[in-house]
Amino acid sequence: MIRWILFIIGMLFLAFVPLSWQRSKVKVGSKKFTESVILGEMLRILCDDAGVSAQHSWEIGGTKLVFEALRNGDIDVYPEYTGTIAQEILGNSTVDFAAMQTALQELGIQMSQPLGFNNTYALGMTRQHADALQIKTVSDLLRHPQLRFGFSNEFVDREDGWKNLQSHYELPHQEVTGLDHDLAYKQLELGAIDVIDVYTTDAKINSYDLAVLKDDLNYFPRYDAVLLYRDDLPDRSPQAVRSLLRLQGAISESEMIDANSRAETEADVSEPRVAADWLEARFGIVTEVKRETLLARLLQRTIEHLDLVRRSFLPAILLAVPLGIAAAKLPRLGQVILASVGIIQTIPALALLVLFMPVVAAFGLVGVGLGSSTAVAALLLYSLLPIVRNTHAGLVGISSHHREAALALGLPPTFRLLHIELPLASRSVLAGIKTAAVINVGFATLGALIGAGGYGQPILKGIRLNDLSLILQGAIPAAILALAVQAAFELAERWFVPKGLRLSQT
Repeated sequence: MIRWILFIIGMLFLAFVPLSWQRSKVKVGSKKFTESVILGEMLRILCDDAGVSAQHSWEIGGTKLVFEALRNGDIDVYPEYTGTIAQEILGNSTVDFAAMQTALQELGIQMSQPLGFNNTYALGMTRQHADALQIKTVSDLLRHPQLRFGFSNEFVDREDGWKNLQSHYELPHQEVTGLDHDLAYKQLELGAIDVIDVYTTDAKINSYDLAVLKDDLNYFPRYDAVLLYRDDLPDRSPQAVRSLLRLQGAISESEMIDANSRAETEADVSEPRVAADWLEARFGIVTEVKRETLLARLLQRTIEHLDLVRRSFLPAILLAVPLGIAAAKLPRLGQVILASVGIIQTIPALALLVLFMPVVAAFGLVGVGLGSSTAVAALLLYSLLPIVRNTHAGLVGISSHHREAALALGLPPTFRLLHIELPLASRSVLAGIKTAAVINVGFATLGALIGAGGYGQPILKGIRLNDLSLILQGAIPAAILALAVQAAFELAERWFVPKGLRLSQT
């Protein structure tokens, strides 16, 4: 009994004691593409130059995720585009700039003046293929209904994306593949698809030698880069806002293309280095960009990943074991419990992360690490099913002889549960915990999609830059950590499972 009490106290301590109490005054966010990351780094450096501590959470995800994070207070500022604001955030393609500012103010968000460049959508093909088919404009696609389109998932669903582009140009193409934007370039190069969506300032246009099709019917609106920031930020940190707004009208389209190209094509040139060099050339801001070693990166990501795992998995054990006990002791309730945890497991991970962002914000759990509270809540739910099911199976599978013997001795229910039934079911319970541990460590990589960090961060960056070594920097440590966690519970089995039961299985 003492060991179980100590175990519960230890898990509560590990799960809820924060690893760090340091918080930044300004939290910067960025989307999951190179240009947004570079702009995010510029914002962080500008805050630091104003004497305000800032933290940049890279590659949170698409528009809806980042804007929701801004509204919830997970971040204070991030770079956005006017076309995206009109179409995706406000849902009004005809709104002008002034009306856009007014509408955002009603949501508690301020918008800067344009930063100086327009990064709109376009359609692209390999130059060789486009020249062979004599395709120069989007209208030329009408003559080639056999072409295969592969668009980013966001572009497929956007109001200013494929569904209205198709009707605007009366394109006959029906088969469209949705995929990650960064993977689309590779698919195009391999010949798996023929046409993709591109950003007009994207460095990959040159590196993959793409032909950008002319928008001859003027479908795509302007996408002027702007800054979106919370309306309380000027009161909390006026010097930071003054520094950030120095970017208004300061960046030309050619400068942004060059910056993107440096980050994606030059070896050993990171987004922070590109941002720092541009700010030094433009404003004379000199900042030190520390060259991060592989070991330092792995250590940082390991700490972030372990933080996600311990904050989600340990509470999951404390919740799932009692649920499994309740399911075994109360059969009718048990059906509801087992069905509920089963349904949760079928919800796609990304959908659950998006759904949980406003829920987590409603409980006031923002500001403890961008996206981490949302990721923790989702990971906790995903960890329940194996533990609940195995606890239930272990208890209902106890031999009737053992139950009858305990009843014959007149032992009270609580004593029977703690000293007879749970020890007998301990192997099954720990098997469920080990399975949940592996699932948790693997799913925690998805936390990087909403800025929670961890091993998913290098994986996402590797996909964005088409860098296999970066992908492996996240995938291999995640696999090793999963095995290590499983081994730790193998050792724990020696402490929790009665010796007689261990011997009977060898």
